[in-house]
Amino acid sequence: MSGKFHAIAIDGPSGAGKSTFARRVAEDMGYVYVDTGAIYRTVGYYIWICGIGGRDADGVRRLIDDVNVRIEYPGDGVQHMYLNGKDITGEIRTPEISMYASQVSAHKCVRDFLMDTQRDLARTHNVVMDGRDIGTVVLPDADVKIFLTASAEVRAKRRWLELQEKGVKDSYEKVLADMIQRDKQDSTREVAPLRQAEDAVLLDTSDMTLEQTFEAIKKIIGEKLGA
Repeated sequence: MSGKFHAIAIDGPSGAGKSTFARRVAEDMGYVYVDTGAIYRTVGYYIWICGIGGRDADGVRRLIDDVNVRIEYPGDGVQHMYLNGKDITGEIRTPEISMYASQVSAHKCVRDFLMDTQRDLARTHNVVMDGRDIGTVVLPDADVKIFLTASAEVRAKRRWLELQEKGVKDSYEKVLADMIQRDKQDSTREVAPLRQAEDAVLLDTSDMTLEQTFEAIKKIIGEKLGA
């Protein structure tokens, strides 16, 4: 990527651990972590509270101009999302909003609306950005591209344990079914579908620990940036 700032793109399916590792890598390197999923969840949350179906293209198009998204990094290690002036960072982390975000992000008007927000951050900061189309669409010239994945069963178990810790009592079977449905939605949507960029490094973490995954990601970044 031209210019003095570096961009690291980490893509992959739901539950692959993109946010966890992107946040840790950013902290380790002193970069800004950009959780693009949270940005789309914020838009999905607004569509949801307005009572519009996530697949209702006309409804989403009517509402998108009423959405004001602001991102803040107050120093607590969390990317805070503001919707029309209200901090909704906690409200957007539910399976229902996750599914809404997947549906809403399939609309071209939503992706166009948020594209500049994401690219502006990369133009003005060293960033680690995670999502589903960062290396293919949002930052096609990123210095480092990693496609992080794991089997649906492994990803579902990780997500289920995470939800259990938060007090959400969904069964593993439901989480797995939701995961498979989300994968299908993300990979078959017409606009910016989930896929591995041709120049991305594939990293399957199905049989890796958290620490092994982090070290593998750091190694890839070091090799790409010549560190």
